[in-house]
Amino acid sequence: MSAKTHFSEKIFDLDSIIEKVNNWKNKNHIVFTNGCFDILHLGHIDYLFKASKLGDKLIVGVNTDKCIQSIKGKSRPIQNEFARASILASLSCVDAVILFDDDTPKQLIELIQPNTLVKGADYKIKDIVGRDFVISYGGNVETIPFLEGYSTSHIINSIKDG
Repeated sequence: MSAKTHFSEKIFDLDSIIEKVNNWKNKNHIVFTNGCFDILHLGHIDYLFKASKLGDKLIVGVNTDKCIQSIKGKSRPIQNEFARASILASLSCVDAVILFDDDTPKQLIELIQPNTLVKGADYKIKDIVGRDFVISYGGNVETIPFLEGYSTSHIINSIKDG
């Protein structure tokens, strides 16, 4: 990320997120979630706020542009990774943001070792990447229901349909 914003201090690279987590671990319950967060909407805000209430520190892994294109196609993301990370970092309920380029956040979860791993309720807990690892050291895995009617795909389709 080349540009700086006043909330850039909440956007971390891999080495600095590990250092930050190590500083937080003894006194804080760490929650981790991840996603594309392409067009931030009310559903995202509700989800992130609820996730933050599951612990003391919320870390959000954000798929890079390259990663999203491989998952969702060349027309995505709508906003670049710097914009998406910066918008998330501006939220008071988010304590740290880290971009990841892998197809899944498995490696990131293994490095961070969150106390709680969270995904949306569209996932079955048994299918959440990193679940077995988090449970192996006594962590827990939660799902949070989405607000009905709010999704990035719905917003994009509404714009296309005029």
